Amino acid sequence: MDSSDSHLASLPEDITNEHSQSSSTFASVPHRPPTKSSSEKYAPVDWSLYFDKEDDVAIPDSNDVFHVYMAGTEGPVVFCLHGGGYSGLSYAVSASKIKEKARVVAMDLRGHGKSLTENDIDLAVETMCNDVLAVIKELYGDSPPAIILVGHSMGGSIAVHVAARRSLSTLAGLVVVDVVEGTAMASLMHMQKILSSRMQHFSSIEKAIEWSVRGGHLRNTDSARVSIPATLKYDDSKKCYVYRTELEKTEQYWKGWYEGLSDKFLSCPVPKLLLLAGTDRLDRALTIGQMQGKFQMVVVRHTGHAIQEDVPDEFATLIINFISRNRIGPHGIEIPGLRKPAFSKP
Repeated sequence: MDSSDSHLASLPEDITNEHSQSSSTFASVPHRPPTKSSSEKYAPVDWSLYFDKEDDVAIPDSNDVFHVYMAGTEGPVVFCLHGGGYSGLSYAVSASKIKEKARVVAMDLRGHGKSLTENDIDLAVETMCNDVLAVIKELYGDSPPAIILVGHSMGGSIAVHVAARRSLSTLAGLVVVDVVEGTAMASLMHMQKILSSRMQHFSSIEKAIEWSVRGGHLRNTDSARVSIPATLKYDDSKKCYVYRTELEKTEQYWKGWYEGLSDKFLSCPVPKLLLLAGTDRLDRALTIGQMQGKFQMVVVRHTGHAIQEDVPDEFATLIINFISRNRIGPHGIEIPGLRKPAFSKP
């Protein structure tokens, strides 16, 4: 175990003073219940607390199997794509709110979570776009319901590229979470350093959850408890937990995720929402596009990069409002006053 993990183990935990007050002056002060220990506070929780079911989607003519989590029974499908190094459970807490108005499908992308493919290191944008379309095809056949693509960071890029292909006939909306081409491209030169500076080994899942929260990677403990375990795997040789996704080995694909992203985003012929954590810098194309009303933008305050995890209730409300504002029903855009046929030809 590296020294950083032992340092984490020494982080102070909340301590409750259980000495009774002998003075009658404080006799009316209510007893404070004991504070949870670190292991209890950061204990992992199961996906079933937020999603209704999970499934494995096998892709024909390949050995690729993609894991999906699903919630809800009615409305359009909010199809969620996570960022690099995350998993579909990144949307768990928010999905429990969104499912009240829509169906939610959160997919573990190639090389992430419980998905298993012939080449987990191939995170090329074209490969992952094909993966997403293949999973949708297997889930819904040739008649998919209305779909709103939601993507965070790397997943936002994949969502944009899928939408820009215009091959998903029932695509009804696009939501991109905290990724802008200019700032993303500028950050790539620092990415290897950022990845190498992370804690690499954890003695337990609880320690990994604790590090993610106390280190500021995630700001919501409830979300971290359900999402972090899926980003780890146990290394028998090192006798500890390490990251499931080897992002440092995928550098050759990073530029392709974000190059030309702004123009592709603006070209998508569906309602669009851009969610940003803080005042991110828009490039010229996006600035002009926003002024022309080509997309809706919301700056979410007091959150980190993973908006869907840090403020899941607010994120869910934004998604539900986007669906309502654009009148997206289970079969697409609903036009007031237009009656559905009583029956249709087979």
